[in-house]
Formats: sequence, C-alpha cells, structure tokens
Amino acid sequence: MALDFQQIYIKIHEIGATARQRRERLESLRREARALFCQTAQDVDALRDKVESAKAVDPAIRCALPLKEALDTHHPMPGLPLNATLIAADGSQIPLDRHGPVQYCLVNVGAIVLQPGSGLTPQTFTDSQLLYDDELYVDGNPLTDGMVALKRDLDERRKLDELSAQYPAPVITFTDGPIELWGAKDGQDAAFSQSLETYKTVLSRLQTNGVTTAGYVDKPAADLVVRLLELMKLGDLSQVENLRAQHPFRGVSDRWLFGEKGNPLLEPGERSAVFQLQARSEKDYRGLLALHFFYLNVGTRGHPWPVRVEIPRWVADDPEKLDALHAVLIEQCRVMGAKPYPYLLHRAHETAVVKHEEKNQVEQMLLMEIRRAGEETDDGSFKQSAKDLSGRGRFGQ
Repeated sequence: MALDFQQIYIKIHEIGATARQRRERLESLRREARALFCQTAQDVDALRDKVESAKAVDPAIRCALPLKEALDTHHPMPGLPLNATLIAADGSQIPLDRHGPVQYCLVNVGAIVLQPGSGLTPQTFTDSQLLYDDELYVDGNPLTDGMVALKRDLDERRKLDELSAQYPAPVITFTDGPIELWGAKDGQDAAFSQSLETYKTVLSRLQTNGVTTAGYVDKPAADLVVRLLELMKLGDLSQVENLRAQHPFRGVSDRWLFGEKGNPLLEPGERSAVFQLQARSEKDYRGLLALHFFYLNVGTRGHPWPVRVEIPRWVADDPEKLDALHAVLIEQCRVMGAKPYPYLLHRAHETAVVKHEEKNQVEQMLLMEIRRAGEETDDGSFKQSAKDLSGRGRFGQ
C-alpha cells in the first residue's frame, strides 16, 4: 500500500471539522472587501496615491494600479469588428529528461488563423523545434524546465508576429496565459534577460504593425485588485512592518470579487475597468509596452466566469482595439457553450500538444539516426525502467 490512508483520513476529518469556521471567516472577509471596493470605487486619485506609497515601501509590490476609470466601471459587450483576422497560438514542450536513453528537448507551437465572414476555413500552422547537443545548454548550464517553457512562450509570440504580418488590418491575436514573460527563477538570469529583450522586440513589432495582442488567463487565482483594497485597509503604509507579508483579505480573490454568484460586479459579457499592472517587472515593460489588464465575465447569468485579459498599453489606450478584443473574446467563448473558453485557443492547443506516442516516435527516430551515424547511444536509467514496469506506475514522480 503506497499511502497510509488512516493518517490521510485523520487529516481529512480535521479539515471537515473546521470547514464551517473557515467558511464563516472567508464570508466575513469577502463582505468587508466588497464593502471597501464600493466605498473607494470612485476615489481613483486616492487609490493611485496609495499604490505610490506602497511602492515607496516596497518597489516590488504587486497589485492593480487604477487609471482613470472608477473601480466599479463595467462595459457591456460592444459590436463585433468587421473584417478582423483572428490569430491564436499555443505551445507545448518535451523537457530534457536525464533518465531517457537520449538527451533532447522539443518545443512545439501551434497557431490557427480565422477570418470570420470570409467563407474561408481556418488555417493551422505548426512549428516544431528539436534541440540537441550544444542547444541543450545556456551559458554552460543545462536547459531547465523553466528555460524550455520560456522558449515556448517566446516562440508563441514570435509566431503571432510572423503570421499577423501576412494579413491586412485589423488583426487580433491572443495566447493562453499572461503577457508578462516569466522566468529567471532557475539561476538563468542572463539567459532570461536576453529572452526578455527579444520578447520586447517582438511586442514592439506587433505594436508598430497596429496588431491587437492579448494574453487570456482562465480561472485566474491572482488578487491584484483585492491587493489594492488591502493597501487601503492597512492605512499608513510607512508604519507597516513587512508590507509584502500583510494580507488582511487573504483568501479573497479578484475572481470572486468580480464574479460573486448572485451579485457579480460584472454581468455576462461585461468587462471591468482597465488597470495597469504594478509589479517588479514594471521596469522591463515601459512606454507602449507597459502591462495592463481587465476582467471579463465570459459566463452566463447565474454562472459568472470572470477571466483576466492582459494587454499592452498600446491596446489599453485605443478604445477601438479594446472594444474589438472584448467582443471577439466573448464571441469566441460562446462557441464553446457551457464551458466558455476561446475556441481558437482550444484549437491552437490541439494543434500544439505533443502526444505520448509522438514523443516515443521522436525518441526512436533520433536513436535510430544516431546509431546509423555510428555515434554512441545510451540506455534509459534503471530507475525509469523500474517505474515503467507493469503495475508499478506512480502518480506525481
């Protein structure tokens, strides 16, 4: 038996015994957060001043920065843009596996182009990059899973840039996940900085070409707006010790705030005000590349489903682009029915995903070619062989 179910049961029983207490506490925090949201919604200048005060204490504070709109602003779905080209991209990867018989990585990016109303069928594109030998190292260090994921994210945006240049305006592009590039968590700061500069160059080309681009975050766990409310609740921030650790509304999420069942701040199809992202990365995304976001309720009446949509400043500053993106995302989500998600992102994922049998085929092709060329090959690790034995499969290893 792999698990001591008696120990697990005792813990689960303890969790159940305290469930009511946790629920009552969370409900109280939610009521207080919602009341503070309504109380401060119109005082945008005070909210902005509070963020500036927080930055003076901790420049890396991460929260929403209001612009000109009140917190409780909500925009209904506008009309769909005419003759817009829609492009979505997604990526997957096979990371380096030191237990495998051959060392390689693979990054696969899928993209789909749709021209609504044209009568043309959607076009799909795939870019598959196999990394081997010296390509598996950055500054002398082996590629980490994080660096492979970083390359995937960068290649997704590159694909959007490449394809968008082939179509007349207006062009609307989006990927799954944030626009903000994540990385530099594996000791690869120099490599991340280089990737970041390339990434910003790609974003700048999209801006120069007038392309609308966005990152779609489904079921966001962030508390960016709630964090802003927490800063207001904390009072004089110069007197707060360890500001980053103070979370008086811990457990309350933006997703709940904008999508409270029975009384959502956003009705179906509505979007929130646009906020700027205050974060450590602010110094990396300046001017027209500055990161912004809004919340969008892609759900239905009685079943709200707020998502976060990240956009650069050049989209946030252009009402026409903003409205077009808003309308297109709602329409795309409606195609998927009761489980709203942009249809094109779903198709891009289907195009990009590498199946297990495809991974095995790539591995066998690579081994055969290496052996044909007379190069030395290796076996998989005995640890992996033991794990692969029939009946010995394990989850989470």
